[in-house]
Amino acid sequence: MSEEINRQECLFCLIQKGEPELNLEIKRSKINGEISVPGSKSHTIRAVAIAAMADGISKIHRPLISGDTLSSLSAAAAFGAKIDKKDNLWTVKGVAGKPKIKSGVIDVGNSGTSLRIFSGLASISSDRVDFDGDDSLRTRHMAPVLSALEMLGAKTTSRDGKCPLSIQGPIKGGKAKVEGKSSQFVTAVLLAVPLIEGDTELVVFNLNEKPYVEITLDWLNKQKIRFEHTEDLLNFKIRGGQAYKPFDMTIPADFSTATFPLVAAAVTGGEVVIRNLDFNDRQGDKEVFTYLEKMGMDIKRGFDKTIVKCSGRLKGADLDLNSTPDALPALAVAACFAEGTTRLLNVPQARIKETDRIACMTCELRKMGAEVEELPDGMVIKGSKLHGAEVESYHDHRIAMALAIAGLNAEGATIVKNAESAAVTYPEFVEDFKKLGAEFK
Repeated sequence: MSEEINRQECLFCLIQKGEPELNLEIKRSKINGEISVPGSKSHTIRAVAIAAMADGISKIHRPLISGDTLSSLSAAAAFGAKIDKKDNLWTVKGVAGKPKIKSGVIDVGNSGTSLRIFSGLASISSDRVDFDGDDSLRTRHMAPVLSALEMLGAKTTSRDGKCPLSIQGPIKGGKAKVEGKSSQFVTAVLLAVPLIEGDTELVVFNLNEKPYVEITLDWLNKQKIRFEHTEDLLNFKIRGGQAYKPFDMTIPADFSTATFPLVAAAVTGGEVVIRNLDFNDRQGDKEVFTYLEKMGMDIKRGFDKTIVKCSGRLKGADLDLNSTPDALPALAVAACFAEGTTRLLNVPQARIKETDRIACMTCELRKMGAEVEELPDGMVIKGSKLHGAEVESYHDHRIAMALAIAGLNAEGATIVKNAESAAVTYPEFVEDFKKLGAEFK
């Protein structure tokens, strides 16, 4: 195991224990330079889950090494998968669709994606499987997943549809319904049912975050899993009795993470070259680049590098974020520095992430002087002159990074409390931004 992975794992362990707490001081600074963003969290966790259930050895190159993805590795190991971690390569020997559940509670930390996906896979086993996580994870909704699995024969217990919870299968093919308020509920069922006895008909309602379901379907297609679906992704027929195969794959760069240097360039008037972005990938957050173009940024997409710069002030816009809920914190910051009014709309699922991101961003940006109206499903933000303030991250990685970027163009110093939470998806956030010129302390 490399020294870098060891260092990061130690940091994540300390974070999960509630220390060390990092208060990040930010002063006005301009961002310029070149950056390579880490791998996609969505792809990395799906890769780990499928590799864990495959019959053979899979190789995952350039995975995201973060708190959430390490939680997925812990879950895979608890299922009986054999894992070897070296630098930018994870090797996973799977259990051939037959989990060998180790005794004890599977602790997935703060990773909602890992909780939902591995809960679905746990229902394949006849063993009772217990899941739990940190205080934040215990607020995350699980009832839609548990309900769908119960329709297929699972027995579940939970604390009002949340962690701690237990699941016992095995499930069998049949008919089930799942609410798509979070796309992860749909993904959890789609990844499990190809491995069970009998075919499954799945009906989805209230679907949000459609691109994340499409990422899952891309993985199923690469695995040659047989299934059918309607164009609106609301009805699926999945053949049972199938198997996952070992694979060798390089994880694409994470567009959700790329949002932060993009917005930082926008609000500071800088120019940033972002390496290793693949705009052919299914990740929904690649649309954030289109949003910022609409608001006035100059973006040049090329092979292996994307150049983003903002020579003038951004302009307000109406943005439908239903497919890109993770972008809300950063786009709320961009809106503060735009002329006129920006409306971030149709994103109710932002309230059921690590935190209620709509309420939290509204509260913290107001502390910095922003004019913000909170909507049930979004935010209305008028261009404002921000000033430094002490703001709370709520231990939410995307809120911590977004508020740090707000501080880059605010009068005076901004203090972001508990900024260590950025390590959940972007362990090198502070170091990378310092290299770009950010005055972080």
